[in-house]
Amino acid sequence: MAAKIPGAGLLKRSPIDGFVLAIFGAVLIAAILPARGAFADVLDWVVVAAIALLFFLYGARLHPREALAGLAHWRLHLTILAFTFIAFPLIGLALKPVLTPIIGSDLYAGVLFLCLVPSTVQSSIAFTSIAKGNVPGAIVSASVSNLLGVFLTPLLVVWLMSSTTSGLHIDASSILKIVAEILVPFILGQLARPFISTWLSRYAEPTKLVDRGSIVLVVYAAFSEGVVAGIWSKVDAWQVIAMIVLAFVLVVVMLGLTRWVPERMGFDRADVIAIQFCGTKKSLATGLPMATVLFTGSTVGLIVLPLMIFHQIQLIICAWLATRYGRKAIA
Repeated sequence: MAAKIPGAGLLKRSPIDGFVLAIFGAVLIAAILPARGAFADVLDWVVVAAIALLFFLYGARLHPREALAGLAHWRLHLTILAFTFIAFPLIGLALKPVLTPIIGSDLYAGVLFLCLVPSTVQSSIAFTSIAKGNVPGAIVSASVSNLLGVFLTPLLVVWLMSSTTSGLHIDASSILKIVAEILVPFILGQLARPFISTWLSRYAEPTKLVDRGSIVLVVYAAFSEGVVAGIWSKVDAWQVIAMIVLAFVLVVVMLGLTRWVPERMGFDRADVIAIQFCGTKKSLATGLPMATVLFTGSTVGLIVLPLMIFHQIQLIICAWLATRYGRKAIA
C-alpha cells in the first residue's frame, strides 16, 4: 500500500507513544494543580465542546463508501467484531470474582469498561501494515468497530454495568447527553464529510492535534475531579502494579486467542494478522470521552485508569509483534 499509514511513525521513533506521555502528563498536572471552583465549572463546558468536536471529526473522517466496499469479506469483519464486543466483555465479566478482591470494585469497573470499548483505528492499521497483513481488511474492520462502538459501547455499559458501578446513572437526561455529545456530532460529521473532506486531508496534522488535545483535556478534567474529591487516596501503588500485570497478561492472552481461533477457522496469514491487531486493540481515543459522558462524579478517573494502562501495554507488545511478523515475511 503506497499511502503512509497513520500512526506508523510512532513505532519507528519509540515504543512509548508521545500521545500517551501527554496523557500521563495531564494526570500529573491534575494531581498538582487540579481544576477547582469557577475554573472547574468552565472546564466542564469546554470538555463537553471538546467531546462533541472529537466525535464530529470521527464522523467526518469515516468514509461510508470505503466501509461498505470492504464488507464483502464478512467472515473477517464478524470475527474481529466478535472478539471486540463479545469475547472481551465475557472475559471482563469472568474476571470479576478474581479482580475485585485484589484491585477493588472501582478499578474492576474500569477493567470491565475497557473490555467494552471499540478497537483502535490508526494503530490497528499501522501494525497490520508493518506485519504485512490484510491492510484493507484492517481499515474496514477498525472503522466499522469504531462506528458500531458509538452505539454498542453505551448499550453494553448500561446492560452490564448499570446495577453494579457507582457513578453510572442512566436516565432520560443521561441518554439525551449521550445523544447530544456523541451521536449527533458523529452524524453531523458524516453529513459534513462531502464538504470538508478535502480540507481535513489538507490539514490532517493540525486536526490530529485537535483530536489529541481534546483527549488530553478530557483526562485532565476527569483526574482533577478525582483529586478534588480525594478518590486517589483509595488507590495504592500495588494496585497500579497489579493493573500493569493484568494489562500485560490480557494483551498476551488476546493475541494468542486471536491467532489460534482464526487459524482453526481457515483464515490465511494476512487475515489472521488483521484479526490479531484489530481484535485485541482497545481505543483510548474513543473510550476516554465516552467514559466522561457515561459516568458521573469523581469515579471517572478510576474508570479510565485501566484503559490508559492497557493502551500503553498494547502499543509496546503489538509494536514488537508487528515488527517480528514483518521481518519473517521479508525473510
